[in-house]
Amino acid sequence: MTARAARLEAFRSRLRTLLLGPHQLAFLPAATLAAFWLGGETALVAVALVFPALLALAGLYAAAPLGRVGSDPATGLPLRCAAVRAAERQLAQSPGTHSTAAIVLGLDEFPVLAKRLDPRAIDAVLECCGRRIVSAVRTLDLVARLEGPRFAVVLGPGAQTDLESLVQISARLQREIEHPVIVDSARIHVSTSVGFCNAKTAPERSGEAVLAAAEDALADALTHGAGTLRAYAPDIQRRARARVVLNDELPGAIEREEIRPWFQPQVSALTGAVTGFEVLARWEHADRGIVPPAEFLEAASGMGLMGRLGEVMLYQALTAFRAWEAAGVPVPGISMNFSSDELRNPTLVEKVRWEFDRFGIAPDRLTVEVLETVIAQTENDTIVQNLRAFAALGCRIDLDDFGTGHASITNIKRFSVNRIKIDRSFVTQLDTDPEQQKIVGAILTMARQLGLETLAEGVETPGEHRVLRSLGCDHLQGFGIARPMQAGAVEAWLDGYRKQLERPRSAAPPGARPEPGPPATGKTA
Repeated sequence: MTARAARLEAFRSRLRTLLLGPHQLAFLPAATLAAFWLGGETALVAVALVFPALLALAGLYAAAPLGRVGSDPATGLPLRCAAVRAAERQLAQSPGTHSTAAIVLGLDEFPVLAKRLDPRAIDAVLECCGRRIVSAVRTLDLVARLEGPRFAVVLGPGAQTDLESLVQISARLQREIEHPVIVDSARIHVSTSVGFCNAKTAPERSGEAVLAAAEDALADALTHGAGTLRAYAPDIQRRARARVVLNDELPGAIEREEIRPWFQPQVSALTGAVTGFEVLARWEHADRGIVPPAEFLEAASGMGLMGRLGEVMLYQALTAFRAWEAAGVPVPGISMNFSSDELRNPTLVEKVRWEFDRFGIAPDRLTVEVLETVIAQTENDTIVQNLRAFAALGCRIDLDDFGTGHASITNIKRFSVNRIKIDRSFVTQLDTDPEQQKIVGAILTMARQLGLETLAEGVETPGEHRVLRSLGCDHLQGFGIARPMQAGAVEAWLDGYRKQLERPRSAAPPGARPEPGPPATGKTA
């Protein structure tokens, strides 16, 4: 398009918006009425007929280019209808082929980000993400803003739409978005999950069907954690329907105590001695078997059930702990994560204190885990007061997923944190990645300077274990130690693990691990 043509199109677009938008509803009747007063019926008919004809001759009734009408105010991008039209046009231009695809990106943990930032900063994040997506695709591809924190890319002519190409494009878009967004000198970290679908695998050959299938793939990706890629497949719709059914069953499952605590060991990096167990939720479903937390915790939060779920989990965990003590099973203590929803409850600490009294368990046997994102973002006085009250009660405070929420040192001291848990993303491939070693080494040095203990999550290999021990990490947790297990399996696991530690060093190869407990579906947390 030449510069002159571009200027002409811009002029037409502005004129079209003025004359064909809501303003025309008032302008044209007023013009016809004025014509009647000034020139009678002849003038009225002339205005009513000639004026629209002049607009048509000027090209102002022509279809506007995609993205010029109905754009998103925050990003300037066209909206969903433009993405559907682009896909329809591409399908129509290439009949009998599968030459288009839709990629849908959703920003991870956006509700948390929305609570942390003001609306102006949220718009800045969305605008930056939209701009980065546009810069990462071709000019022939269309980028649109969908509902909420989601974007769509509809691939234009000549694009490769095979699985490998779509995975590569999606991964490139993820990398672009993961760069920090700078808003008022603050660095905001965002990540995105992606779902995609090409015309070949869509349930129907239509633009709406291709886009909707990509959205279904994104919904499936979001159930598997941040930064996940998913291609559309027919069974995704079946899984989506199953999730709806599962969510309907969730309130009853909590009350029937089908969601139960499983326990994952934490051990000393230096001696191997068991130092505690983390409490992890698992839904023991009668028909589906073990349902991992990724498939129900978000729904529980959205339904306002986290408080009730926390009460049930704490009761069952303390019941198991008291049974271990009565049987002489050497469990030093348990740690349990409290969500931000629970920590906003002003009666939380009193309820927990009452449970301690009821079970006859000392408060120092419970470690309260709180996500770093909660500490980094909270200005809620109730959360601050509850964490301080837990510390005053004698509970220990763990800062979970350290390195993902950007908590300041001031907040770490403010919340009386005793131990930081290094997120598994820093532990993975620690024995082979020098950059990972530098990051973890820096975290451990900072912790020592602050007088904090450290625990590394997601330890899976002897090499990771060895490096963490050499760097001075205090505690370890992960599949390399043991998978989460039911309360009834803890005693047998401890007995086998103790025998493993008591073997002469020559009896076991370097890096040998104890037999894991019963397998659990999902990640270590």
